[in-house]
Parts: sequence; C-alpha cells; structure tokens
Amino acid sequence: MKLVIVESPAKCTTIKKYLGENYRVEASLGHVRDLATRGKGGLGVDVENGFAPTYIINKDKEGVVYKLRNAAREADEVILATDPDREGEAIAWHLAEVLGLNVHKTKRLEFHEITRDSITEAMRHPRTIDGNLVASQETRRIVDRIIGFKLSTLLFKKIHSRSAGRVQSATLKLITDHDNEIDTFIPKEYWNILVDTKVGNKNFALTFVGENGKAIEIDNEKEAKRILEKIPETLKVESVTKEYRFKESKEPFTTSTMQQEAFARLKFKTDKTQREAQKLYEGINVGDEHVGLITYMRTDSTRLSATYVARAQAYITDTFGKEYLGRVKKEKKTELMQDAHEAIRPTSNHRTPESIRKYLTGDQYRLYKLIYNRALASLMKPKKEEVMMVTLSGNGLTFKFELSHTVFKGYEIVLSEPDEPKDYSGSFPSITNGTELVVVKKDAEQKFTQPPAKYSEAKLVKLMEEVGIGRPSTYASTIKILKDRKYVDDVGGILTSTDQGKKTAYVLNKYFPDIIDAKYTAQMEEKLDNVQEGSESRVATLSNFYKSFIKEVEDANKVMYKDKEEETGELCPECGHPLVYKEGANGRFVACSNYPACKYVQKTLREVVYTGELCPECGLPLVEREDKKGRKFVACSGFPTCHYVQQKEPETPKEVKIIKPCPKCDGGLIKKRGKFGYFLGCTNYPTCNYMEKIVKRKRK
Repeated sequence: MKLVIVESPAKCTTIKKYLGENYRVEASLGHVRDLATRGKGGLGVDVENGFAPTYIINKDKEGVVYKLRNAAREADEVILATDPDREGEAIAWHLAEVLGLNVHKTKRLEFHEITRDSITEAMRHPRTIDGNLVASQETRRIVDRIIGFKLSTLLFKKIHSRSAGRVQSATLKLITDHDNEIDTFIPKEYWNILVDTKVGNKNFALTFVGENGKAIEIDNEKEAKRILEKIPETLKVESVTKEYRFKESKEPFTTSTMQQEAFARLKFKTDKTQREAQKLYEGINVGDEHVGLITYMRTDSTRLSATYVARAQAYITDTFGKEYLGRVKKEKKTELMQDAHEAIRPTSNHRTPESIRKYLTGDQYRLYKLIYNRALASLMKPKKEEVMMVTLSGNGLTFKFELSHTVFKGYEIVLSEPDEPKDYSGSFPSITNGTELVVVKKDAEQKFTQPPAKYSEAKLVKLMEEVGIGRPSTYASTIKILKDRKYVDDVGGILTSTDQGKKTAYVLNKYFPDIIDAKYTAQMEEKLDNVQEGSESRVATLSNFYKSFIKEVEDANKVMYKDKEEETGELCPECGHPLVYKEGANGRFVACSNYPACKYVQKTLREVVYTGELCPECGLPLVEREDKKGRKFVACSGFPTCHYVQQKEPETPKEVKIIKPCPKCDGGLIKKRGKFGYFLGCTNYPTCNYMEKIVKRKRK
C-alpha cells in the first residue's frame, strides 16, 4: 500500500478513485508546522547563526501528524502531492521532515487540475522536492515574521495599532494615500452643451467638439450661454465616414483578473471568490463522478496548455463553426510574473455551465460560467462592428455623433443564449455630405469634477498586482487582515481607511518609509524570486534585510511619540489611579493606567452609566455598577477613595406557594433550590429544618 498526502480532504476521494485500491490518500489540512515563538525576541529564528529557524508542530495539527506518521509507517512508499506553488512546496518539505522521509528521494507529484489524465501524467513523471522553492518560502516567512513581530510590538506600544507587515502595510498605504487624495479634492466647474438633431423619425444626441477648429473648455455659465446663442437652427453635415472596428476577447483569467471580474459582475468579495474557486478546483460531485472543474486558482499567468487549446479549438469548430475560431493570444510577460501555472480555465470543454448546473450551488455556477466563458472566448475571433461617424458644423461650431452595429458577433456568441442568432445585421440612416439637419434641442448643463472613486476590493487587487505587492495567493488574505485589524471599513466591497488605519500608515511612512513603500515590497518579491531560481542565497537576502531594518526599529523606538491613553472616567478599585482603555489580542478592554505597578483589569468593557445624582458623602457623581454575580447597584464614582453605596428600598416579599403542611411543625413545605437541585423545605427554616425530596411521577 502506497500513501499519497494532499493538502485538502476534498481531493482525497477523487484522487484515490483515479489511483486505485493500492493507494491510500490522506490530507495534511495545510501547513503542519510553523516558526516557534521562542528564542531571542520570540522570533523562532537564530539571527546570529545563519537565520536558522526553529519549527514546531501547530497545536491544531498534532492529531493530523500523529495519524500521518502511523499511516507512513504502514505504507510501502510515501508520495507528497501538495499544491503546486511555493507554499505547497514548503508544506511537502515540512511533511517530509516530520514523517522522517528522505527529502532528496521522496516523490513529489505536481498537477494543476484534478482530473484522471492530469493525475495519471503526474504519477508517470514524479519529481523530488525543489530546495530552492522551499528556501524562497522560508525566506519570505522569516522576513514577514521579523517585520511583523518587531513593527507590531512597536506600533502597539506607541499608538495601539494591532499589527503591521511587509505586504499589509504597503497595501494600507495605497488605500490611505488614495483616501487622502479624495479628502483634499477641490471640485472644478464645467459645462456640457446638450444638442439633439433629427434624422428621419429618430433623434440623435450630438457631442460638442469645438469652435473654429479648436477644442475649447467651457468653465462658466457666461461662456456656455455664448455658445448656446451661437448654435444655428440647422447644422450642415461636413463628413460621413464608415469603417470596421474589431473588439478582441480578453485573455483567460489570472487570480487577480478573476477576482476583479467576479466583483464587477457577481459582486463577490475577494475572499468569497477564492473560496468558491477552491471548491471548483478540489472537485464537485457531477453525477457519479467527483471531479475538479477548473485548474489551480492561484496564478499570475495567462498561458493555456497546448492540450487545452487543441480540445477547445475542436469544441469551438464543432459547436459554433470554423469561422469563429480565433488565434491563441501571446502572453504578456512582466518582471514579477512567475509563470509556474496555466491560466484559470475549465478542465473540460464539454462540461458546459448549463450541463452541470444542477450539481452546483448558485455561486459556484455563476463563477464557473465566468471562468468557462472567459477561457473559451479567448480563443475565438474578435467581434466585428461597422461604425459610421458624422461631423456637423454651423456658425463656426463643430459637432459629431457616432452610430454602430454588429456585423459579426465573434467571441460574444459564447455569452449568448442558445436561441439567439449568430450574426447581426443592421443599416444606418441615409446621411450624405451637405445635408442640413434640424436642431431640435439645445441646452447647457452645469457640472463639477468629481473626486476619484474609493477603491473597491477588485480595484485594490488590480493595483496590488500592477505595483508588485504580494502574490496571487496573498491578495484576498491581505485585504482580510486590514479589515480584521479595523484599519479599513468595508461597505459592499468598497474600502475606506479608518482613523486608526490612517494613523498607522502615517507613522509607518514617517519612520519606516522603505518598508511601507510599494517599490520596496516589489523589490523584496523579486529577491525572493531570485532565491527560488537559485541566483541569490537565502542567508545573504536575510542578512542585507535584517541589518538595515533592525537599525530603523531601534532608531524609531527612541523618537516615536506615544499616544496618550484614553481615560474611562473611573478610578482603579485597587490603587486609585485612572482606568484607561487598552487594546489587546481579543479587542478593547479597561485596565489600570498604573500598569505594571498595578495589574488590575476590568472583567468586562462597559460604558459608565451616570444616575444623575451626586454622592451625599463626597459630592462626586453616582454611577451604576455590577457585583461579581452581575447584580446592579449604585455607588460613588470616586471609589476607592469614597465607599458610599446607595441602599435599595426593601422589596415587597413575593407570595410563596405552599405545597403541603410541614409534618414537623405548624409551617408549610415550599419548593426550594439547593446544591443538588430542587427540594421541599419548611417555611420556618432555620427554626425547623425539615426537608424532603420531590418525587417525580412516572409517565405511562
């Protein structure tokens, strides 16, 4: 029996079915180890000895590791089949280490789609763990640990911000810079000239081009009125031109473009898009088969495999006709593109969205349809339109309008319903040079320039990709961290920086301009890629980074201001110092300002509720308080200096229901609650201590 280890349990059933009875497939559930939090600075890294890391098994994975170790002992061979990226390679290496496998000989499978052909091909050509890829991931993890621990500790101490990091802080700066631009935006006045003309029975809106052959800006009402008064009753057609315009299909999806399109069309947030894509990749039950529907969803490549292209071209020819067959788009490479994977595409052209719709949830169907159509359309002919452009003039003023109709639908046929016609035809109105067209409407409209729109999650992902912040696997998680830390607010996928977010970005930009700069982050990504390629050493990369960074931290610690803590208005019940609000790992809480001399912490965060009365002993306001059992009472806000507690008026005793007479005295037995439950006790207690059990009647 051979053991195959994957990351996700969802893959186990499918892969086992493809491999057969001689294989056992188990899941690691992601990373099983991480850096420890012990050693100097709690980094889990020996900085002085080649940045040697100390790894420990994650507490929530101890059971998983125990199970995998037992399975590995029973297996004839262990094969690692974690995800085909930098993180997946690191997980494979960690598994080899904790299971006692030979890192240089253990088989490592790499596949980009969970289909029978892909798994079979990977089994035919296994490789071993890529040491450079592991070193690159380890370098990234150590850099992020050092920056995260050092900066987060400093920021929490000085300005009560909960965290900072290489990628998240650079991303935060993008958002805060953009929000500052919006806040300081000054609108400018401009005017639109609205003119309609009539051709046959149809009105056409004209665009004002300019005056006397020159474009002009209309920025006040006086100028707008002058232009309006100059417009004649009729305009003469100066030129009519026709041409064909071709609209190319877009490239297949990368992680970034998929997230952008899913937000624009489906209103999916980035983390939701990734969750649904993960399910489609890992596999869905389609009839009697559990199969992966798309290729690996973390990629920055638009490349399609030759196998898929051949299958897709045959499908396009058979389904739509040879005239719809286009060319394979050439991939536009960028400096930061890793090109380790294909683009995101369907694993089968014949599993059309409609044919498997009943097996998918609504969200899965819509995302799969988006991916399927985009990949197929990228290999199809462009859309062909005929365009007619008309230029008109009168009294030195020039106007124009444009008409178009579809001649050949091209790739857009994929987006059509089955009963829609393949080709479109239409005709333009009869307009010739010299024709006089009547002006049926003329007006001027005052407008003001608008500030740039706030970033949506999709727009931010696009910007992160353009400037080189993060990687496809980190876009969604980075945005989630910013929201969790309360650095940005999210309303319907539109991101706005909070006051704490702006303060954090400002302080980081002041004291750590390199760390928060997008260029620095992109350069670090490039260095990590060099480690992956073997052109740069792991130790040299870490040493160069650490020397400059740690000096910046030490310098900032000396000069960075410390925010004054916000007082609650109450005094500490143990030492009398003011109580203040603090930020902790679990959110906001109230504690003594005299820490560490006094370690008092209020159990629950609550607002001070004033009764409107003054203390009769010292004159300070009275407030509502709670005792250890949660019972409310009114006391002086000056505690512990003043111990005044307002006495409650005696409550009217409640009527007690007597169950039966007491057999020992003249009292009655009532229902009471004791340590071990309810019982019957005498009303004359403690004079009479008679009691008896409550007998429960059995139901027939």
